[in-house]
Amino acid sequence: MAKERTFLMVKPDGVGRRLVGEVISRLEHKGLKLVGAKFMRITRDLAKKHYAEHVGKDFYKSLEDFITSGPVLAMVWEGESAIAVSRTLMGKTDPKEALPGTLRGDLGLAKTKNIIHGSDGPESAKREIALFFKPEELIDHKLSDESWLE
Repeated sequence: MAKERTFLMVKPDGVGRRLVGEVISRLEHKGLKLVGAKFMRITRDLAKKHYAEHVGKDFYKSLEDFITSGPVLAMVWEGESAIAVSRTLMGKTDPKEALPGTLRGDLGLAKTKNIIHGSDGPESAKREIALFFKPEELIDHKLSDESWLE
């Protein structure tokens, strides 16, 4: 079984609406394992690094303003196909297009306020994890039910 890690973040709207527990619960119930978490405010400098591919685009300033507007919960999750599994759980970026049962379909309000960010592939996961976490902040551990999830 090939386990991988992915970066997920509950955005300021998810924190502000008290949805952190719901997000974590759904990820845990799906069988992913939390290996790192950090409650923080994103600085403008970190936002520029995180959203580097969008700097200079028309919508970038509003994106940066939003992501720095309140606290976020940055997390690293591990599991079999963790990136694909978490992307499916999140749903499409625009909540109007996201299926019921997904985080964005059930909880998102707008394309810009869609509760959660998640890495879209192995390269972005590696880059985003390194932006938000030092290696020693990620905890390797075994869960008592892991044999059932393999």
